[in-house]
Amino acid sequence: MTDHRSPDARFRTSLLEENDGPATNPTENRTMGEIIAERFSRRAFLKGSLAVSAIAATVSPLALVAADDARAAEGSAFSFEELEAGIDDKHHVAPGYDADVLLRWGDPLFADSPEFDPARQSAEAQARQFGYNNDYVGYIGIDGSAEHGLLVVNHEYTNPHLMFPGIVKIVEKDGKKAAELTPLSKEQVDVEMAAHGGTIVEIRKEGGKWQVVRDGKLNRRITSNTEMALSGPVAGHDRVKTNADPSGTKVIGTFNNCAGGVTPWGTYVMAEENIHGYFSGELPEGHKEAANYKRLGIPEGAYEWGAHYDRFDLAKEPNEPNRFGWIVEVDVNDPTSTPRKRTAMGRFKHEGAESIIAKDGRVVFYLGDDERFEYVYKFVTAGRFDPDDRAANMNLLDDGTLHVAKFAADGTVDWLPIVFGQGPLTPENGFAGQADVLIETRRAADLLGATKMDRPEDIQPNRINGKVYVMLTNNSKRKADQVDAANPRADNAFGHIIEISEDGGDFAGTRGKWEVLLKCGDPAVADVGATFSTATTANGWFGMPDNCAVDSAGRLWVATDGQGPKTTGRTDGLWAVDTEGPARATSKLFFRVPIGAEMCGPLFAPDDQTAFVAVQHPGDGGEDWEAFGRPSYYEDPSTRWPDFKPDMPVRPAVVAITRQGGGKIAI
Repeated sequence: MTDHRSPDARFRTSLLEENDGPATNPTENRTMGEIIAERFSRRAFLKGSLAVSAIAATVSPLALVAADDARAAEGSAFSFEELEAGIDDKHHVAPGYDADVLLRWGDPLFADSPEFDPARQSAEAQARQFGYNNDYVGYIGIDGSAEHGLLVVNHEYTNPHLMFPGIVKIVEKDGKKAAELTPLSKEQVDVEMAAHGGTIVEIRKEGGKWQVVRDGKLNRRITSNTEMALSGPVAGHDRVKTNADPSGTKVIGTFNNCAGGVTPWGTYVMAEENIHGYFSGELPEGHKEAANYKRLGIPEGAYEWGAHYDRFDLAKEPNEPNRFGWIVEVDVNDPTSTPRKRTAMGRFKHEGAESIIAKDGRVVFYLGDDERFEYVYKFVTAGRFDPDDRAANMNLLDDGTLHVAKFAADGTVDWLPIVFGQGPLTPENGFAGQADVLIETRRAADLLGATKMDRPEDIQPNRINGKVYVMLTNNSKRKADQVDAANPRADNAFGHIIEISEDGGDFAGTRGKWEVLLKCGDPAVADVGATFSTATTANGWFGMPDNCAVDSAGRLWVATDGQGPKTTGRTDGLWAVDTEGPARATSKLFFRVPIGAEMCGPLFAPDDQTAFVAVQHPGDGGEDWEAFGRPSYYEDPSTRWPDFKPDMPVRPAVVAITRQGGGKIAI
């Protein structure tokens, strides 16, 4: 393992979310690429040759392209003027729209919060201010209002090299600049811990612009030190008991909260993702959790928390990692409530938990495991949603069935129940009960033969058309002999999007059909194999789909993660993607972020008159170090967005996009 203080390494906190290390899935389960390849090979000759023979004699290829362009342009659900793709140190939005910074790292959230002072940071101040690296954004209307509500925001992780002055030393190595990161003090680690978690803050639209209500009675910060309860099948199990919590029911904190969700009953859901980076040390020799932790890449040790707190040191608290990697539910109506880790929903590197109500009233949550060669899941509650009784819904997530997806080359998908005693999930395979199955969700899915995917990230059900959209960001580790029907490309650098249609439109069902909506990347490069429509412009294509949103009209919006000078020649951003009719697979660029940033969120207000987006880790170097010839750090960042002041560091922020003069977005 490379020392993150070495000049040979990039900052390891920046690399955590890339999951670009050795794959931890040891199975021979079929990959989605193999399945897609088989599917297309089975149908390509019949579908392709008959279509070509029918048209070749009468229509020229150029005429076909022109006709496709005309049909796509006429059928698009989006009416905005497209933004130009590019790279610079600012954010940009389509003409006719305003993009206003609403909340920045360090902004006060309470009437008594201190103003942000980057030179004098403290854990106490940070716990009363907006956290770092905003990711998921949700909105819960107050009294059903689309202009007055609670904004809920996840704070995924921290970049200390961009947060703290004086901790980076620049050295010359082989004629290039490299960076050494000095060890953090306990006080700086405490700031990091306070900057993780989530924010609940009241916001109000006044005069067409959104404002933070600093004295909102429901405002709250959740951090790595907030007390939480384990609930569901794993609560109280021996494998989650520690010296600090012999009951196995009380956990301190949450971290690496990536995408998330808002439930139909108005609670806030936080998804714990790359938990492996927070643990260090070594398990006692022969410890029973060794294989379990290896499957999750624990310990990775990107953070230095274990140097100051025993609970992050495996040698001192070997069970602590089993208390993370869950879905956390927060009652936003009570700022004193205890968040609950809902263990029935499984333990893995959760990316999002978007939900929809099934025909019979049960609630279905779609879940991605964000790592190369990992799986797609859904959780179906046992109980039914009661729209007239919020209290009756508050424990729905403690009882239900977790499923994992198995995609077939014939275009079908089976949702396999992850239930103790069914199939291979038995004592013979090391499971003593449902708690063991959930603690080791990945291994249970391995044994069930789930399909290995290309980084499953956000998964969004669409109540308008009944489809489900799965973002598969990329997989540069997939070899040519590992492609399958649902992961069709080796060295899949640009990712793809899968569309699922559940049988009978029943989201709670166990079988459905699937199609590849888009293979991403530059369609002008034949070897990439992108499948955007011919009406997509040079600005409209993208790579690395990550988060997504479906607005109230049922239209799909896709945010990206990983674009830059070396990958696509453009920054990340938000694209509008047509999914229906002649314009299907046409994409248009609506918003783009500054250099080094990732596009997170996005979220549309209930009236579709605001798009909230989260600009995460602006100015972070990542792979762009080589492109710019230097690292980016606190004293010398590649951008000082959004303040552009010499005494202010670069700051992650949430941006509110509105139409000039008012009205719905892109209609």
